[in-house]
Amino acid sequence: MEQTRDIRREYTFTQLRRADLAARPLQQFEVWLQQALAGAVEDATAMTVATVDGAGQPSARIVLLKEFDQHGFVWFSDARSEKGQALAANPKAELLFYWREMERQIRIRGTVSRISEAQTEAYFRSRPRASQLAAATSVQSQPIESRAQLEARFSALEQSSKDQVTRPDAWRGFCLVPEAYEFWQGRESRLHDRFRYRQMLDSDTWLIERLQP
Repeated sequence: MEQTRDIRREYTFTQLRRADLAARPLQQFEVWLQQALAGAVEDATAMTVATVDGAGQPSARIVLLKEFDQHGFVWFSDARSEKGQALAANPKAELLFYWREMERQIRIRGTVSRISEAQTEAYFRSRPRASQLAAATSVQSQPIESRAQLEARFSALEQSSKDQVTRPDAWRGFCLVPEAYEFWQGRESRLHDRFRYRQMLDSDTWLIERLQP
């Protein structure tokens, strides 16, 4: 489609200066997330998780951020899924937040591990019952004959789980521990503002660099 060549717009929301940045990237993330939530950004906690499997095949999908602190960024999923299998083979991954309304992106790169059973179970219990049933019904990423078959399994489980839905063993929490962050602010004429935080080896210090757009 040739007309896609002419789809463009200017980025004029704001600027990002070195003086605006917090000394630590987690603080900067919190500032931007709070601004996104206050600015009514749709699905502000949605993030792309990019992985590479043991064969070198990259893949990306969107999940919801559920927890974050100095220990890392947490989401929940089925370990049998494509991303779960990829992370088992290669625990390196990258997160991407894109907030169109504020013309911002945040990339967070690091290593992923599973969180504890207790933390996973506590979050599972906090979910709506329908979400628990869906997690217990689905073997994520695996083929199924029809939507009707999936709904029948959901209904059968709903009837048999009157008291409490059992969390599948494969449904787990994953935590990415950051090694590098990048904050991107769209600017006019494609001269975007980009800043990268890199953690220095064997140190709690973060190096901040401006990157060319």
